[in-house]
Amino acid sequence: MDLHKSPAPTDRRPVPPAELRCSDADRDRIADLLRDALAEGRLTAEEHAERVEGVLNAKTVGELERFVRDLPAAHSGRTTPQARMPAPGRPAPGSVPVEPDDNVVAVFSSAVRKGRWRPGRRIHAYAIFGSVEIDLSEAIFEYQQVVIKAISVFGNVEVRVPENISLRGTGGGVLGNFEVSPLDSEEQDAPVVYVDGLAVLGNVEARPKRGKLVADILDRVSDKVSGKVDKALRKHLDR
Repeated sequence: MDLHKSPAPTDRRPVPPAELRCSDADRDRIADLLRDALAEGRLTAEEHAERVEGVLNAKTVGELERFVRDLPAAHSGRTTPQARMPAPGRPAPGSVPVEPDDNVVAVFSSAVRKGRWRPGRRIHAYAIFGSVEIDLSEAIFEYQQVVIKAISVFGNVEVRVPENISLRGTGGGVLGNFEVSPLDSEEQDAPVVYVDGLAVLGNVEARPKRGKLVADILDRVSDKVSGKVDKALRKHLDR
């Protein structure tokens, strides 16, 4: 019996960058370049829709690069992944008003803020034997810094934010739960939401809403091209 075995292949040559499998983050960066090119008038709505569809179906980095090869932004280093910068600290005293722009109160009841609404710089939420929901996933941010003060007494306060903003929070619980899931946006000028407060025999929770992104830029582009922004990109952002 021949016990000799052929050695296993040892080809460990590096894979060319263009042949590497692309990630969702890679697709998002290319989609951003295409979106900007549409806004600048470099692409028609039809060209934009066709290229975005190709981006969503691309498998490798090389396939992605084909869709932006003729765009100036593709040669300025914007497709290189950027390191996440930590969100700035709490707003400096006086930069955000002490008085709230909006009070959301639920006493033995429920109160909700959601949809396409415009949050102010400071929001106070009080849940007393009740439930408060503050959903910023589709909000129109007019300010970069938004402070939410959440007080829960035998109640529940839930804050939901888009994935592409920054989220910070400080607070505590007395026989209750106060939980904020920190989030750092890749965009330096992205909105920052700060949640602080207290949970007394209740619950305060703030976290990102998966699949939701601030999409104001899409609306501005949509107006510019008479509502012909590609549906494929919106579907990708809303998944």
